[in-house]
Amino acid sequence: MTWSRRNFLTTGAAATAGGAVLGGIAPGAASARAATDAGARPGSGGATGWRRAAEITRRVRPPRFPARRFALTDFGAVGDGTTDCTEAFRRAIAACHDAGGGHVDVPAGTFLTGAIHLRSGVDLHVGEGATVLFSTDPAAYLPAVYTRFSSIECYNYSPFIYAYGQENIAVTGSGTLDGQGGTEHWWPWVGNSDFGWKPGDPEESADWAALQDMADRGVPVKQRVFGAGHYLRPNFLQFYRCRSVLVEGVTVVRSPMWQIHPVLSTNVTVRDVHVDSRGPNNDGCDPESCSGVVIRRCVFDAGDDSIAIKAGRGADGRRVNVPCEDVLIEDCDMRIRYGAVAIGSDTTGGIRNVFVRRCTMGSPNLYFGLYIKTNSVRGGFVENVYLRDIHISSLLKETISIDLYHGDGDTGSYPPLVRNVEIRDLMCDTSRAPLFIRGYPDDPLHDIRLVNCTFTNVSRDSTISDIDGLTFDRVTVAGEPVTTPPVIGST
Repeated sequence: MTWSRRNFLTTGAAATAGGAVLGGIAPGAASARAATDAGARPGSGGATGWRRAAEITRRVRPPRFPARRFALTDFGAVGDGTTDCTEAFRRAIAACHDAGGGHVDVPAGTFLTGAIHLRSGVDLHVGEGATVLFSTDPAAYLPAVYTRFSSIECYNYSPFIYAYGQENIAVTGSGTLDGQGGTEHWWPWVGNSDFGWKPGDPEESADWAALQDMADRGVPVKQRVFGAGHYLRPNFLQFYRCRSVLVEGVTVVRSPMWQIHPVLSTNVTVRDVHVDSRGPNNDGCDPESCSGVVIRRCVFDAGDDSIAIKAGRGADGRRVNVPCEDVLIEDCDMRIRYGAVAIGSDTTGGIRNVFVRRCTMGSPNLYFGLYIKTNSVRGGFVENVYLRDIHISSLLKETISIDLYHGDGDTGSYPPLVRNVEIRDLMCDTSRAPLFIRGYPDDPLHDIRLVNCTFTNVSRDSTISDIDGLTFDRVTVAGEPVTTPPVIGST
């Protein structure tokens, strides 16, 4: 159903916490479909939930490195923007690792390179005035490595900066990482004329369909080989099965695809980073199936979601079956393009314990504030999501979107479970509508709470359906207080 603005602004019948009934779902009744989703645990609201954020802050600590320093130029690098420095990066990183760890220093200049593979104990420090300029030749990212493309495991072109199974690694400094993505390189592979593709040019659709088919049929990952002769774009920075990771200070521009992508990693810190790349699928930061992630004081000008929390996709996500959990996002500025904080749509392994505080969001080009998106093809669960102290200037669409019909809709056999979402102390100056929230009739959303939230200018009605437990406490819309949503469809 659509909840009209008139009803939105009307104080309805009293509803106890968790007791509002929308879309004909009885209070407290868990659907048979949702109850089949194992692994999710209910969380606690209010201050109790936020205690876990304090635990994440205490537990997630950036790596520390010995004082040893290795100048990239001592290993043959020339910062003229044309000399290939791939071998110099490899040799400097190997020397730093073999010595017991330290810092590989990239001085001022422009250093052209292919793939950079980090090793344990190494901080790649991109200094002031330094640019690491990544080659536009796909062959510079071969041989293919174990990676993920859109949340499905495969062998593909190496991410530009890559680490597999390493610990205590970092990319730091005030310099720039330039992927040279654009309408001439990398972006046309998406197959969209907006990004430079022309009829007859190569593009990724056949490879993407083949990879999904392999995952659905259970083809072993070692046989899912792409790379040379294929067109699946690499990620920019990817840390796969790593422990103690830091990305700090750098500016990331012109990425082929996802920009900062820790996968199956623990103890990850991303702070004081500026992501400025507006190409296709250019998510800013995508923690996937990770445990213990802190994203702090970052600026996101991204071509897709600013931060997208993920946990594998479909059949491959069920095979790996690792959740993404304990993620803290604070003091960030999220400007464009789709969701400021997105959860999904790759939710198959489950996502829980996500905390967002003291963030600013909004621009004429940003769609949603909080964007939880999944469907019954992806499945999985999303639980224990907390936002507080959020200021949003303007959005093109809804402030809060929680949608089980994203993408494939309700066409699969793996209904997702979404529960325990709290938005507190949020102020949105302008949006199309406060809420777009849709569960399934036999698989409702559970326990969505808004506390001390103000929506100043809205131009459309909110859409709300199939929720077991939607509560308001000190919520104002267009200057009018709303104490509780009306009870609709009671049984």
